[in-house]
Amino acid sequence: MDIDDLHRRMKDQFPGLLGLQLTELAPQRVVATLRVRPDLCTAGGILHGGAHMAFADTLGAIGTLLNLPEGKRTTTTDSSTKFIGGAKVDTVVTGESVALHRGRTTMVWQTSIRNAEGKLCSVVTQTQLVLD
Repeated sequence: MDIDDLHRRMKDQFPGLLGLQLTELAPQRVVATLRVRPDLCTAGGILHGGAHMAFADTLGAIGTLLNLPEGKRTTTTDSSTKFIGGAKVDTVVTGESVALHRGRTTMVWQTSIRNAEGKLCSVVTQTQLVLD
């Protein structure tokens, strides 16, 4: 599974609608960018909290997908978001998701989202359940 394959799979799904662009894939780390469009913003032209959460959730799910044994699938069971700063409309944010735990039944990922200036905007920690 490579970046182009994942982009094709996500094209007509929610991550494709968000505009998520994967840039790096590894079993312990996933990196992507997201353009802050007006339709993803809240009042004041700042990236909506739900967009932060959806972006991070997708990266953690992709990280888990990269680690799944044949025939398994995944779903998010828990997610915690800490909002720290904002990302302005018409800029690009970068999300980096790293594996904190890669087990047989669960995986835990922590995603840091940074604005165009490199400042931390949010940190999302999520648990992914490994399903048959």
